[in-house]
Amino acid sequence: MANPLNGKHIALGVTGSIAAYKAADLASKLTQEGCTVNAVLTEAACKLVSPLTFQNVSGQKAYTEADLWGGMGHVVHINLAHTVDLMLIAPASANTIAKLAHGIADNLLCVTALATTSPIVIAPAMDGGMYANLATQANIQALKERGMHIIGPAEGHLASGLQGPGRMEDNEKIIQYLRFLLSRKMPLAGKKIVVTAGGTQEPIDPVRVITNLSSGKQGYALAQAALDLGADVTLISAPTQLTIPLGVKLIHVTQAEQMYHAVMDEIKDAQALIMAAAVADFTPAQPSMEKIKKDAPLSAIKLKPTVDILKDVSAFKNEKKLDLRVIGFAAESQKLKENAIKKMQEKSMDMIAANNITQPQAGFGVDTNQVLLIFSDGATEQLPLMNKMEVAEQIMQHLVPWLTEGAE
Repeated sequence: MANPLNGKHIALGVTGSIAAYKAADLASKLTQEGCTVNAVLTEAACKLVSPLTFQNVSGQKAYTEADLWGGMGHVVHINLAHTVDLMLIAPASANTIAKLAHGIADNLLCVTALATTSPIVIAPAMDGGMYANLATQANIQALKERGMHIIGPAEGHLASGLQGPGRMEDNEKIIQYLRFLLSRKMPLAGKKIVVTAGGTQEPIDPVRVITNLSSGKQGYALAQAALDLGADVTLISAPTQLTIPLGVKLIHVTQAEQMYHAVMDEIKDAQALIMAAAVADFTPAQPSMEKIKKDAPLSAIKLKPTVDILKDVSAFKNEKKLDLRVIGFAAESQKLKENAIKKMQEKSMDMIAANNITQPQAGFGVDTNQVLLIFSDGATEQLPLMNKMEVAEQIMQHLVPWLTEGAE
């Protein structure tokens, strides 16, 4: 199981926008993701950046207008159009957008776009006035209606010195968009997976909370791994500092009770629940409505148990006869396997991922994890220390056959 970008062939169209220099970095990053990238530069683009730059960063031929009229002139665009998995035009100038909207194919880039049946993604980049012009807006709308994908532009400082929409979208966002787009026909397409992540925060007063050290990294990695397999992912997240995976339906929660209600609502039409969040076991019984002063008398904070989400999920699943696979996590500091098995059995899970939080590089807040997978039939699988994305992919490898058995 891998990033959907890995092994894909992408034609990167580069037009005469000052943002052309960003396209070289984009080609480099896509190559690092495992893509084969052939740049296609217009004459105007060649005045801003050299084709040799793209060949150096991608290790692949960069095509220019001369190639259209060279020895392979009548087939080079057809070969490109029919062998790529996706065509990305970034930056896309107002001129090229206009040509595409009206079917004008007077250069190698446009004739390749006209010939391909692969998805086309366009990242506009131009001055704000050009972007806002009614002609440009009509052209972009026409391309959208024909099924082309438009990403951006972003707002910010433009080459003219003005501020506003017109900047080419950030390369990282473009790559995330391509990753999501290329995943939509993967094995879990049409399946809904609910993932929880992060540590809940239970208020003591308006400024203080009881929480834990969970970073949410494992839950976010699971959400990304599910997206990569084509699933429709709902991410129910407690507060984190992490970047939201592009393509998820995000539900922000803070407290355990909020997470409970979100989970119970979202599993009604889901095929799987992956409960990776570190949900508080206790919450203050009576949070103070005012900030507790340092010199105020305070002998103890009375706590009450929070709702047991997985226990109620099990009851709801049985009551409604839901065909729902449930995967949980157990962060333990002692009796790892014994405690994890008990938790799995009590809450009727299909699998539990147990990790010893006392082990170096396997606890909260780090980028790696070492987990023991335990299954409801008694089988186990010990995973070595690996990064959390790799852990997520291993877990998803077990979930895929559960959700696709019997599917045509």
